[in-house]
Amino acid sequence: MSLMISVSGIRGVVGKSLTPENLTAFTMAFAAWTARRKRARGGENSLEKPKIVIGRDTRPTGGLITELVASTLALCGCDVVDLGMATTPTVELATAGEQADGGLIVTASHNPVEWNALKMLNENGEFLVASDVDLLLEIAADRSFEAAGWDRIGSISTNSYDARHIDGILRLPCIDRNLIAGMNFRVLVDGVEGAGSFVLPELCRHLGITEIKTLACEGTGIFPRNPEPVEENLKGTMAILRSENCDFGIIVDPDVDRLALVCEDGTLFGEEYTLVACADFYLKHRPGAVVNNLSSSRALADIAKRHNVECFSAKVGEANVIEVMKERGATIGGEGNGGVILPELHYGRDALAGTALFVQAFAEWKTANCGGTLSEFRRTFPDYFMSKKKVVLDGMSKESLDAIFSTVAAKHPDASSSRLDGLKLDFPEGWVHMRPSNTEPIIRIYSEAGSKELADNLADSFIAEIRSTSESLVAVRNVQG
Repeated sequence: MSLMISVSGIRGVVGKSLTPENLTAFTMAFAAWTARRKRARGGENSLEKPKIVIGRDTRPTGGLITELVASTLALCGCDVVDLGMATTPTVELATAGEQADGGLIVTASHNPVEWNALKMLNENGEFLVASDVDLLLEIAADRSFEAAGWDRIGSISTNSYDARHIDGILRLPCIDRNLIAGMNFRVLVDGVEGAGSFVLPELCRHLGITEIKTLACEGTGIFPRNPEPVEENLKGTMAILRSENCDFGIIVDPDVDRLALVCEDGTLFGEEYTLVACADFYLKHRPGAVVNNLSSSRALADIAKRHNVECFSAKVGEANVIEVMKERGATIGGEGNGGVILPELHYGRDALAGTALFVQAFAEWKTANCGGTLSEFRRTFPDYFMSKKKVVLDGMSKESLDAIFSTVAAKHPDASSSRLDGLKLDFPEGWVHMRPSNTEPIIRIYSEAGSKELADNLADSFIAEIRSTSESLVAVRNVQG
């Protein structure tokens, strides 16, 4: 397994692809990139030491990696503010709040416990765009680092931003804690032993939720299940929710940038519908354009039409979505994996902010309809079904993938085609999106249609096309070779 590098940062299996050597190299490169960027911005503070905020999720390797990274930054002349265990959106907020020059988050998000990663933020607390990552990789490859002399090393201090994060959410004008308190909600919170273990139940208490049942909220970092909050991993949580007679369940991934909801009957609200429901609610309070990524549900575009606003799609990846949101002046956006981005608070996927919007949306709907369940609330949204599959094509180069996508696209002239990110083909009855993963050596195949069977069939047909096209290209190369 090789080290995965993307706009989100670097990630790999600790002790294999993610080693002390490459952690140190990338940290030193990030320190150099941050220092150069600070000098380029100029101003009276440009000669001060760069300030870097760092936080981590609860993985057993997180503490040692944080110590290594923080010490390396200090030895490169950076002042470090260590938040300790903190959610990814909290580190993003703190980076801006501390007027820092960058941020690093030690988390592999939804990957299994043996993985870890460095997510890199700029001075605005936002993920680096592709051009920034390219420059940082050049610095790493050239080893053009800037270690500090003994009299210029930085400091390491500690801080916490959980309370400020919660306070920022509660200050949103659209949040009415009295209304929420009046619902007397009984809620199950599943923190998967990650960074949301304590801050998510605390937010729920401040929102006015009457009764909170916690599951896997001890912050041990030993995930009781696969931590990705998708249906196949949440059977146990769904069963517990039913037995506890809760009104709904709130589930996050280990770094708390993805939000999943479970209805009172133990069915999933649907990760694609987290953003859809939040956007439908928020657009009533603040109209404006919305943005998702190319792999997200058509339902958001339907909601945009309902509110007479535009819906735009970006390449997959938080930084790409944020870039389009800024270009279009979007009011709300995110990704169909349960990621909600609310510029009013900050530019970053934030499951804590998403929780507040969602709970408020459900409370307002119940008030308007004199009651009702979350499963009934779910039925007020457009109904689509998605299939998410993958193809492993070992050793396939970018050029070969481009050739495969071009060949597949040519076979479907009736579809609306986009090559912005891999290949997306839009048909009247559904769509399919094929793209290489940023975090794994696979091609992801996402499709959507009016039924699960149709979505699965659509995905399977294009998996077959990809395999057939790949085999044909290999055969041609062998003959030519």
